[in-house]
Amino acid sequence: WGAVYTIPIAFAVVLSAVAIGSFMGAIAGYSGRWADSVIMRAADVTLSFPPILLAMTVAATLGPGLSNAAVAMVIVWWPIYARLMRAQVLEVRTREHVEAAIAGGAGRMRVLRVHILPLCWTPTLINATMDFGQVALLAASLSFIGLGASPPTPEWGSMISEGATRFYSWWIAMGPGLAILSIVLATSFLGDGLRDIFDRRSRT
Repeated sequence: WGAVYTIPIAFAVVLSAVAIGSFMGAIAGYSGRWADSVIMRAADVTLSFPPILLAMTVAATLGPGLSNAAVAMVIVWWPIYARLMRAQVLEVRTREHVEAAIAGGAGRMRVLRVHILPLCWTPTLINATMDFGQVALLAASLSFIGLGASPPTPEWGSMISEGATRFYSWWIAMGPGLAILSIVLATSFLGDGLRDIFDRRSRT
């Protein structure tokens, strides 16, 4: 039952981080100049903090609750996808088909949307799949210390926190702990599988 809370939150955080980070990274990589500098400096400042510490700080500032914890995790994760998308855009924009589209009179937004972005999503998809379990783990961690879901909401982290206070009732924490372990392992294996499918070099 705790999965009803943890999995949707993790999915929403990953989806939001991918959308925001990919948009910012695409603008930074394709526009260059001042936009690139501003966006990447903001990403560098965010990445300079340990993820768990930054998430705790933001969640504590906003107040306890799953929605506030989700906002904190999006702030932690978007720079990762911004840097990843920027690197992909910088590599694809130099290819011949992009230069041919520009020479043919295609607008900047059309070049970015039609000729560049479709070739940049594979690393982002793989990274998002592998990050899903880590986001679920961070959400459980925030709930464990009281900055996420609050009792009686049966979120995995709050359930583990309740079980930690009852040493002799070890099964209270064992169930959600194994659930978190399963999610992290499953998404890691899925990400490795997708990487093997899309990246021929990894299969060799």
